[in-house]
Amino acid sequence: MPAAAPSLHPAQRPGAPAAPRAQAAQLAALAVQALRDEACLSPKPALVDARGSGAHADLDLPCMLRSARALRQPFADMALAGFGARPDARLRARLAHIGRVAEQRMLLATQGSNAHRGAIWALGLLLGARALLGGQPDAAAVCAAAGAIARHPDRGATAPPDSHGARAARRHGVGGARAQACGGFPHVLRLGLPALRAARAAGAGSVHGRLDALLAIMSELDDTCLVHRGGMAALHAAQQGARRVLCLGGSASSAGHAALLELDAELLARNASPGGSADLLAASLFLDAACAA
Repeated sequence: MPAAAPSLHPAQRPGAPAAPRAQAAQLAALAVQALRDEACLSPKPALVDARGSGAHADLDLPCMLRSARALRQPFADMALAGFGARPDARLRARLAHIGRVAEQRMLLATQGSNAHRGAIWALGLLLGARALLGGQPDAAAVCAAAGAIARHPDRGATAPPDSHGARAARRHGVGGARAQACGGFPHVLRLGLPALRAARAAGAGSVHGRLDALLAIMSELDDTCLVHRGGMAALHAAQQGARRVLCLGGSASSAGHAALLELDAELLARNASPGGSADLLAASLFLDAACAA
């Protein structure tokens, strides 16, 4: 584990005009809040929440919140990199460099635990894309721009991606976080955001809206965090369990709530958690706040 976080890219230091810096800080604040809201949301199946550590022995809610705070400046720098840029290989390289800084800051904040590596990838792309579009773009435009950025290779990487999720994706032939980003975050656009906005339109509370958005994503996502921890059996159990909760009326109904707790118990017994789905919930929360409806 590094003794100190490396300095950020020189291009992201205070030579930029004040307006982009202020806007970048605002976008970063929304990204950090999305991580905080996702972490605090309870009860989530086998994930860290206000009740405890879920299936993550090395994480708890205070640790997740420390990690989120540590990412504020890298997130601001990712947004700043997007202003006036194009979704090209140069921007991809700048975001990747800042992302590696962000990962080291996360590890310092968590004493070596991976709280938000997947979220850094997803939110970093979305921050850069949101900034480069300017104005009040809709979420579909931001996701399309993020996908265009993601499809460029990371020429600064010293080796191919070798995370648990990347290995699980290769072993089992599922898409993983990179495929989700390169595809323009389809599960965010088709499932996460519509669930959040439908709940708001129906007057449902934010907790149930966010839980149902998480479950909607879980119901279809080939979540490599689940696959890594519990194989394809855990993935299928999570997808089927999430569909059952939604079919029973969602987390706000008594039957749906009971089914959610049953899903939580089943995934805990498998020591498997839907971390990829949680990352996409955070992405959905960020876009819900940062984009036009």
